[in-house]
Amino acid sequence: MRRSQRAVVIGVLAAALSWPASYAERGPSTPEEREQALKAVASLERDPLSKDATAAKEWLTMWLIEVPDISVKVCGTLLGPVLESKKNYSAELVQQLMYSSAAFVIRNPNNAKDDAAVYQAGVEGSLRAYEAILTAKPKARWPFLDDLLAKRSAGQLPAYIASAMPECK
Repeated sequence: MRRSQRAVVIGVLAAALSWPASYAERGPSTPEEREQALKAVASLERDPLSKDATAAKEWLTMWLIEVPDISVKVCGTLLGPVLESKKNYSAELVQQLMYSSAAFVIRNPNNAKDDAAVYQAGVEGSLRAYEAILTAKPKARWPFLDDLLAKRSAGQLPAYIASAMPECK
C-alpha cells in the first residue's frame, strides 16, 4: 500500500475507532447537515484544491463516520491506477469517490442500495474533480481518467461500472 493511500486509510481508521461511541451518542443526520454535506461535496467537485478543501474533507469524513443514517460503499478499483498512486492528486480523487457517492445517497435515499448507481455517482464526482484539477494543473493528467471521460461522453460509463463491479468488495 502506498504512502498516500495508507495515510487516507489510517485517517479513516483512526476516525472509525471513535465511531461506536459517537454513533451511540447522536441521532440521524439533520436536514441542515445533509444540506451542508451536499454543498461541501459540490464545492470539492468544483475546486478540490481550494484553500477550504481540507476543512471540508475533514468535516465530511467525520460526519459520514458519525451519522447512523448515511453510509456508502466505495469501490476504489473503479479509479484504476489512481487508487494505488501518490501523484497527480490521487488522494483527492479517491476521496471524492466517497464524497460524491454520499451526495447521491443523500439525494436518492431510496436508491442507496443500488450499488451501480452509487458507484457511478462516485466516479462521476471524481471525474468532475479531475476536470477541475486539470484546469488549475494541466500536467496532472491521468490517461486512465481521460479514458473514463471519453466513456462518459460516449454514454459508456454505466457499462464500465457494471464490468468493474465484480472487482468491488
